[in-house]
Amino acid sequence: MSEQYFTQNPQAKSNPMTWTFDLRGHTLKFTSDVGVFSKNEVDFGSRTLIEAFIPPDIEGDFVDLGCGYGAIGLSLAKTFPNRHVLLADINERAIALAKTNAKHNQVDNISCYLSDRFTDLPDQLFAAVITNPPIRAGKKVVHQIFSDSYQRLMTGGELWVVIQKKQGAPSAIQKLNDLFAKVETVKKSKGYFIIRAKK
Repeated sequence: MSEQYFTQNPQAKSNPMTWTFDLRGHTLKFTSDVGVFSKNEVDFGSRTLIEAFIPPDIEGDFVDLGCGYGAIGLSLAKTFPNRHVLLADINERAIALAKTNAKHNQVDNISCYLSDRFTDLPDQLFAAVITNPPIRAGKKVVHQIFSDSYQRLMTGGELWVVIQKKQGAPSAIQKLNDLFAKVETVKKSKGYFIIRAKK
């Protein structure tokens, strides 16, 4: 079985690649690597989520949960400079890249955490959790992310998720409806669903 991107310490030989991408009116430079989700470009699901995201009405920090090399969190931190964005991932290589990419793009309203979901994040509530969840980790893990996010959101806070229909969007919506007061599909594109769940 090949190594997955949600491995804590990838053993695959490093072979970084750097590219630029236009997201929400900013040209951003990203470096990614072997053993990290989406090595060659900002993946379509993440791009769709970045462009669709609308900040909640309440004050507070955002979390990019499972941040990888940082595309979602850094794009949103650049777009909303008055918000602090926490980038969290279990993958050591991903977090190192996220820190590098923050410097590349002069984004300083962020903090990076090596964390299995919320385990090693500060003990606080958040205004928004944004995630392109690790589908290959399995449905149980993904649905646990939804439950954990509900617990760590402020009242009025929002969970934003991108998930493909064929990878479980209908069951994800069902799970979110069990947890949250309001769930809506904000956008559908090429089989990807952008879902917003409000606490």
